[in-house]
Amino acid sequence: MAELKFDTKKIKAGYDPHDNNLAISPPIYQTTAYDFKNTQHAQNLFTYKEAGYLYTRVGNPTVTYFAERVKALDGAKNAVAVGSGMAAISYTLLNLASKGGTILASPYLYGGTIDAFDRLFPELGINIKLTDAVLDPQKLEEQITDDVKAVYVESISNPNAYLLDIDEISKAAHKHGVPVVVDNTLATPYLYRPLEHGADIVVYSATKALTGHGNIIAGLILDNGDMSLYTKEKYPQFFEPIVMLGGKSTADVFPDNFFIFRATLVYLNLLGAALSPQDAYLGIIGLETLSERVAKQSANAAKIAAYLESSPAVEWVRHPSLASYKFKALADKHLTNGGGGVLSFGVKGTPEQEAKFINSIKLFHYHVNLGDARSLIVDSPNTTHSELNEDELKLADIPHNLVRISAGLEDADDLIADLEQAFKAAGLL
Repeated sequence: MAELKFDTKKIKAGYDPHDNNLAISPPIYQTTAYDFKNTQHAQNLFTYKEAGYLYTRVGNPTVTYFAERVKALDGAKNAVAVGSGMAAISYTLLNLASKGGTILASPYLYGGTIDAFDRLFPELGINIKLTDAVLDPQKLEEQITDDVKAVYVESISNPNAYLLDIDEISKAAHKHGVPVVVDNTLATPYLYRPLEHGADIVVYSATKALTGHGNIIAGLILDNGDMSLYTKEKYPQFFEPIVMLGGKSTADVFPDNFFIFRATLVYLNLLGAALSPQDAYLGIIGLETLSERVAKQSANAAKIAAYLESSPAVEWVRHPSLASYKFKALADKHLTNGGGGVLSFGVKGTPEQEAKFINSIKLFHYHVNLGDARSLIVDSPNTTHSELNEDELKLADIPHNLVRISAGLEDADDLIADLEQAFKAAGLL
């Protein structure tokens, strides 16, 4: 399977019909639990001496098929699917900093992530430091102290489409024995695979472009299988004995997979944000059209961005396809399949005119999802990033007139015509 091309993997990886009565489409294992063969079988499952399923909160065949397929597409070694993107982020950072410590984080992130960083993690003894030094890996390295447990970034940022140099960030972090976590939600593995650029852990909100139909909430955690960064001195949690493992540690039981294993055993198991089999099945079906969807979304976004850049109603536009894009050199080097479906722009008018513009839209859906087959529009500072205070908005480079578009699969000319009529209705043209 590793030698197959991307588009073959998105159809075939992680599932064998011969294991499921030759069913071409993976079955939905809609079950809470699984019978044990005998008492020894039960003990083996509970102590992880034998692979198998015992309770759907911590494992289900349909959910496994979904995770395995994304694992193949990303070139990861280990993966677990969870109930949401926020669960994926939370379980990852809790796993890395369960003993406390600091996470160096990009300020160019989804608003809900920053809200969690501001409110949730400090309550748990984890310090989150938002730093624009992610734009300069040399400066970032200067901020990596002994207390830092991870560097956290988005590959393509929401909503500004900032593109970071993951290769150089990873080199800087690894000099100090610190893993790099990349939220790859906007890019998907079709556009960018962070593990090929030095990242150690990838998280997804699979709710968005990865599955692409706006019908599930799901998340994933993947890693590169290199456990050498997690030393006993810096990350003792992986080496501590656990009762249900017979006094062994997660590193003892799965030396090549103790990061994902501990996230599953401790956080998925005990906090319980499990992905349902039905949603995993819908995720698998969504993955089958990943390349076609994201390619069309990228092309539509590029065409819309070019129109917006030429419009007198618009102050600025951000999308990797544009010659004016701040990170054009990185985009040309790494985003060879397209710049993604998300772009942002600034309305050249009053707040009242911006509201009138959005309220006059007819084809775009006004809501906060991303990567949908349908085109979406939202005023991010008032919605998806309303949690950010003024200093955080400034640090994240989110002006108050920012409008975000997630291009869908409609005809680009129709979408442009819709924007044009809305600008006129708002008195911007």
